[in-house]
Amino acid sequence: MTRKKLPIGIQTFAKIREKDEYYYVDKTPFALRLIDEGTHYFLSRPRRFGKSLFLDTLAELFAGNEPLFRGLYCHDKWDWTVKYPVIRISFGGGVPKGRAALEQRIRNILRINAENLALPDHPELSAADGFIELIHAAERQYGQRAVVLVDEYDKPILDNLAQPDIAREMRDGLRDLYSVIKDADGQFLAGHGGNDGR
Repeated sequence: MTRKKLPIGIQTFAKIREKDEYYYVDKTPFALRLIDEGTHYFLSRPRRFGKSLFLDTLAELFAGNEPLFRGLYCHDKWDWTVKYPVIRISFGGGVPKGRAALEQRIRNILRINAENLALPDHPELSAADGFIELIHAAERQYGQRAVVLVDEYDKPILDNLAQPDIAREMRDGLRDLYSVIKDADGQFLAGHGGNDGR
C-alpha cells in the first residue's frame, strides 16, 4: 500500500480529494451538523487548524460537487440535485491601507463572485449595497438562499494594528460589510481564518 501525503498547507478540498494522494480526515459529519442546527456561525480555532479548508469543503458541498464527496459520511445524506449559490469572501491576500483601499478590495471580491455565479456586477454601488444586491440576485437566479462564507474576516484590522487610525478605518469598513450578513434574510455560514484563537 502506497503511503499518502499529509495535506500540509493545502486549503483546497478538491486538491486533496481529486487524486486521492493525500490523507483526509472526514469532517463532513460536522458540516451536516452545522447546517442542520443553525444558519450563522463564527468558527474560531488557532492558526493552521484547517479553518480555510473546512470553509472550502462547505463551499463544495453547497455547490453540489458530488464527486468530491464519494466515500465520505455526507455522500448519501445530502441532496445533490440542489445547488446553492455560494458567495466567498476572503481577506487573506494583500494589506489594504485605508478605507478607500478596503472598499476597492471588497468591490473586487464582489465582482469575482458575480462572475463565478454568472450574475451582473454593479460597480456603481457601494461595497455594502453591492453585497446586498449580489445576495438577492443570487437567490433570484438560483432559486435557493445564498450561502456566504467569510475567511480571514479580521485580517485588514490585524494587519494595521500598529497604525490605530487605519485599523479603525478597517474596522468601520468591515462593519459596513458584515452588517449586510446580519440583516439579510439568506442562509449564511461565516468562518474565521484569522491569526489567533480568540
